[in-house]
Amino acid sequence: MRSRPLANSRSGHEGPVFLPLVSLGAVPAPSRDGPPPCHLCTARCCRYIALEIDRPADPKGCDQVRWFLLHEGVKVWVQDGDWYLEIETRCRHLEDSGLCGIYETRPQLCRDYGLPEIDGPCEYFSDDADFQLHFDTAEKFDAWAKVEMEKREQRLARRREKRRKAIA
Repeated sequence: MRSRPLANSRSGHEGPVFLPLVSLGAVPAPSRDGPPPCHLCTARCCRYIALEIDRPADPKGCDQVRWFLLHEGVKVWVQDGDWYLEIETRCRHLEDSGLCGIYETRPQLCRDYGLPEIDGPCEYFSDDADFQLHFDTAEKFDAWAKVEMEKREQRLARRREKRRKAIA
């Protein structure tokens, strides 16, 4: 199981808004190939955690994902084929100013996040278009799961029929 901030925040920005210093000419414009533009940060990655989960492959797995989505502040999404459970929760060290209250002693995960050579650019450069699937309600997931479980049942029926014919 992985736990890391990921590109493509699912929720809108909440909290303090910062005037981009780049617009004042005080700092260079950020680039996708450069370091994270911390001077422009709205701390989106400090407002949730995302944990990798198994793709639901059977009714029991679907029921578990549905249960997740019945809780407030929970989303499930797929990015690059990997499934994630997102829980909206603010880091306790995120200050009202949007700065990190433990910046000098922050976890390595935070230090590495957004470095192009490690994780790719941070969420400042991302949009929501990279999701293969995104569920923010149990009803949306149920609609997807119904189709997927029907496909699964059809595959299982074909396998049973093949086995039956092979034995006969």
